[in-house]
Amino acid sequence: MKKNLLFIIIATLAITSGVLTRNSWSLKQTTIPLPAFNLSDLSGKQHDISEWKGKILIINFWATWCPPCKKEIPEFIALQNDYSDQGLQFIGVAIDNRNDVNEFLTTIKINYPILIAEDEGIALINKLGDTSGTVPFTVVVDPDGQIIYRHPGNFSKNQIMALVGPLLTKQL
Repeated sequence: MKKNLLFIIIATLAITSGVLTRNSWSLKQTTIPLPAFNLSDLSGKQHDISEWKGKILIINFWATWCPPCKKEIPEFIALQNDYSDQGLQFIGVAIDNRNDVNEFLTTIKINYPILIAEDEGIALINKLGDTSGTVPFTVVVDPDGQIIYRHPGNFSKNQIMALVGPLLTKQL
């Protein structure tokens, strides 16, 4: 009898915890407008995020010293190559200094814009919904300029395609 009661209490707590976690995560995933911001590229030219208005944006915050960041870049390169003609646009935002990013780019050819945020990038990450300020952190923005998904941590090709696949069909 006591075992059954203990089991029921633990099961109830587990279910309640799962529901609360799911609900708090879904609150994070509410659709909000992408706030305006501008950052410079490697040559120092300023770019306003509105430059890519009307595209499906994958904005990835990363750093040269971050192993998970470097791991996901080849998949981003492949997706940019495969789907850019359907309106998909990756933008890398380096939370790093220009010299380190330039040095890193001698080891890999990235086919999407890289913007430099340095320390300012952490404030931008926080503004976009990741209060931990860690990298990698990625936001997905629909063609209407709405953030439809935020993803802390490594973001795989399959996860990205599950989100943007339906949007790509609309772009054709």
